[in-house]
Amino acid sequence: MLYPLVQSALFRIEPERAHRLTIRALALWGGVGAPLAPALPAHPVTLAGLTFPNPIGLAAGVDKDAEAVDGFLALGFGFVEVGTLTPRPQAGNPRPRLFRLVEDQAVINRMGFNNAGLDAALLRLSVARRQGIVGINVGANKDSDDRIADYAYGVAAAAAHGDYVTINISSPNTPGLRDLQEQPMLGDLLTRCDAARHLADGTRRPLFLKIAPDCPRDLIDRIVRAAIDHHVDALIVSNTTITRPDTLQSGAAGEAGGLSGAPLRDLARAKLAEARSATGGQLPLISVGGIDSAEEAQARLDAGATLVQLYSALLFHGPGLAARIARGLG
Repeated sequence: MLYPLVQSALFRIEPERAHRLTIRALALWGGVGAPLAPALPAHPVTLAGLTFPNPIGLAAGVDKDAEAVDGFLALGFGFVEVGTLTPRPQAGNPRPRLFRLVEDQAVINRMGFNNAGLDAALLRLSVARRQGIVGINVGANKDSDDRIADYAYGVAAAAAHGDYVTINISSPNTPGLRDLQEQPMLGDLLTRCDAARHLADGTRRPLFLKIAPDCPRDLIDRIVRAAIDHHVDALIVSNTTITRPDTLQSGAAGEAGGLSGAPLRDLARAKLAEARSATGGQLPLISVGGIDSAEEAQARLDAGATLVQLYSALLFHGPGLAARIARGLG
């Protein structure tokens, strides 16, 4: 009930600075044990041998550096995905690079994998309480001479600390990154990452692959075939889009970068349906994009998703959204 007042204050602050303030507040709250955290009914879901307390997750890109994992889990998320993390620290693209489209309940970002590096985040995760599932989303440095090697390194390092590892080859904000969704590079990437996720005890950390919503159906078919052939455990459908619906009203709609939030809903639904058809039920799906209510989350689950993830809707519906969705699931 208090969020509209908080939102009004946050919306007066430059978007990236407001985001940083939010992360710091949640890190502090989680660090002291998250007093007054909501109690939620159990909706356990099993995927890749992991039991998720509920199917509502925090998408990568929110807590890039794993600073507030305990705070986000205490909000009611069944799982949190941190990152995208690169082998070396990276400043990302020049600011401004994050834009609110208030009239559209949307966000455009061109962050460019800004993060403090894999090692710093893994150190934070090693001391977090982690009352839930934590995934680690990895990427390649922009100036890397061998991006596939970056991914293999990231998977190997993250496998020892995360409950699962996601390969992110779908961001539109690193030039050429989405080329890795095509063969033969995709096959080479998945071969290296499949080998890299093996742990010292001989087990394999679950490996997820995140794709773009701008993939045509034939490319989705090829990605799915490669993912199944290389033992990927789940497909995350999908990242932000470089398309712009004609319905956008905000003056920031023309900014370059990836669009997320409510205007992505129809495209995200369509790509989930295409991925479901392509997999034939052989590969679990995680749906992302435009999910802002229990009804929408349930619709994605009914359409074939095993889990869902939130991001931009938190900005417009408040930090209690995950708990409200979890309570509203059938």
